[in-house]
Amino acid sequence: MKPIDHYSFGSMIIAGQKINNDLIIFPDGRIASHWWRREGHLLQAEDLRELLESRPQFLIVGTGASGLMRPASGLAELLSRAGIEEVVFLPTAEAVRRYNAALPPTNRLAACFHLTC
Repeated sequence: MKPIDHYSFGSMIIAGQKINNDLIIFPDGRIASHWWRREGHLLQAEDLRELLESRPQFLIVGTGASGLMRPASGLAELLSRAGIEEVVFLPTAEAVRRYNAALPPTNRLAACFHLTC
């Protein structure tokens, strides 16, 4: 897993690669850099389908610069039933710090980040 080098509104740098779209980091370190949600600021289970298939144990969700992206009702419970031991929802700058602090991961760490709002 690579640390996140930098985050600012609308942009993230990971291992020297600049990403200007919302993204998912899978437990194997793979990055999906064009993550889109059915309803932009409402995070739903279907928005995480591919991530859930990778069977993370720990999930960090960056909810945007101002924290405007919110989890749908019941999402945390659904993620728990899917085997995620802990999920945290934080404004993206805080989520980046939490993600970097968790490296190197001792479990199957995954993250998804909304880079704006």
